Formats: sequence, C-alpha cells, structure tokens
Amino acid sequence: MKKSLVAGLLGLLFLTNACRKTSDQTTTTTTVPTDSVLSGNTAYRAPDWAKNAAIYEVNTRQFSEAGNLKAVEEQLPRLKEMGADVIWLMPIYPISKTNSKGSLGSPYAVSDYTAVNPAYGTVANVKTLVARAHALGLHVILDWVPNHTGWDNPWIKQHPDWYTQVKGKITSPLDEKTGKPIGWADVADLNYSNPSLRKAMLDALQFWVKECDIDGYRCDVAGMVPDDFWADVRPALDKIKPVFMLSENEDRPQELAVCFNMNYGWAMHTTLKAIAKGARPALSIDTLVAKNRSTFPKGAYQMLFTQNHDENTWNGTLTESFGAG
Repeated sequence: MKKSLVAGLLGLLFLTNACRKTSDQTTTTTTVPTDSVLSGNTAYRAPDWAKNAAIYEVNTRQFSEAGNLKAVEEQLPRLKEMGADVIWLMPIYPISKTNSKGSLGSPYAVSDYTAVNPAYGTVANVKTLVARAHALGLHVILDWVPNHTGWDNPWIKQHPDWYTQVKGKITSPLDEKTGKPIGWADVADLNYSNPSLRKAMLDALQFWVKECDIDGYRCDVAGMVPDDFWADVRPALDKIKPVFMLSENEDRPQELAVCFNMNYGWAMHTTLKAIAKGARPALSIDTLVAKNRSTFPKGAYQMLFTQNHDENTWNGTLTESFGAG
C-alpha cells in the first residue's frame, strides 16, 4: 500500500463486552424489544452479529486516492480479509460551507441529512456499497450527527425554532455547566425541546435504514442529546430491521438501557496509554473492568480502541500515544 494512503486508514476498533463475563455472552438475542427501555438494569439487546466483532473506521475522503464511496466498495474484500466485521463510515453527507473549518470543512457540519457529499458519490453508491458489504458478510454503520447542523443546512432558514437561541439568535453548542459556547463555531445547536425537530431527525435516521439497508449508527456526541429522544429512536428503527447503535459517550451509561448497544471505552484507552508509558500497573485494567461491571447495565458492550479519528487529530499518532508499547 502506498504511504500516502496509510494516514487515511483508521485501524480496527475492537468490540468487547466490558460489562459482563464471557460466559454470559451467549444469552444475547436479536429479538426486537417491545419496549424502548428494557426492564431492570439491562442493556438494549444487540444483534448477534455485533458480538465479538471488529469495527473498521473509514474516513472516505482520505481512505483512497479517489476519495469516494466507490473506492471504499472496491476495497471491502481486503477489509474482510483483514478481519473487519463492521464498516463505520465517517459522515458521508454534504458539508456546510458557511463558517467552515478550513477549505474542506468538517464532515460533522452537516448541510443535508438525507444526501451524500457530491465528492463521495450518491445515495445509489451507498446502496451498492452496503449490498456488496452484506454479500461479503460485513455490516455497515453510518456516522450520525444529531446534536448540531452546519450553518447552511436548510433547517436554519426554514425552521429557526428547531435551533437553540440566545437573545433571539441561533447559537453554536453551549457548555451545559457554564452556558457559554464550547468552541464549535462551525455548527449550530439543535433544540430537542421542539417536537417537530425530533420528528425530522427521526425521519432522517429512518431514511438510511429504509433506502440503503444500513445496519445502524455511530452517534456523535450522543450524550448531548436527550435520553428520551433516543428512547423513541430505537424501537422506530428496529421496526424496520434490528440495528446496532454505538454512542460516542461513556459518561451516561443509562443510554445503554434506552437505545445504545455500545459506548466508547475512553477510560480503558486512557488506562492502556498510561500502562504503555509505565505510569500505571497492568492491574489497572482489572480495576477498571470491575468498575464498569458495577456501573453499566448488564450486557452492555464498550468499543475498545488504540486509535480513532479524534485521538489522531487532537492527542497524537499511535506511536506518540503508546511509545514503545
């Protein structure tokens, strides 16, 4: 593989059951729950194919020289051979140009939830990619950005009441504790107290499952979106097909009982880096696993990783994070 492609390939992210013993894993079922919240301290049921799976994160723009969905599709057999089970596509939607970060903008500043970035291809390309993945025994999840949109999303002008406003003006996301902007100036914060916004977001989520047969979502900053919205999302999607839901959050374990099958193992990642650098003993892993078992709903999974796009962007490369380890 050419060196120019290596930086765009984000490694395998391993799905492990951090919250129950291995002997319990065989009890997981694909039965669709009738309730949005399962009884007791139990995680939402995950599809069988998600057990002990490995996720491969794809940044479409940098994954290949072509930088499009067709090029990703062409390499699916190679990803399968590498051991990937689930393909996670980073946001494939058109990117907002208003207040954009840099010349390309952030893929997390979505200007249309039911369209594809023209540089990547079309909705038809997504359908073809998913069909090819399924034929190979792979599953595909899309990156979803529910907390905010780009500033040129049509909703801004058509439905300004769908957004958080300060003194009558739409604002970027705010810190819940201080009420001040958190620095994401390229996006506008959505207002989930508005029922119409909730319906529009749910419709958009259902669109990709219905139209392209995707297998679920990785949800960006899921903890900044109300749990009762997620409680409505899961049964609505599962009525179409049983899906897999991954939350980019670790601080709200209750999400795992309302909607999500898995969240991020940020604490484990921090622990592993500290162990690699000699700052903590290896037994710190056991301590964290025990804590997670007492904190998370039974049957919950965490995504354990050594690298992802956020870590690579903000905290350093794999070598910088783990050193000789």
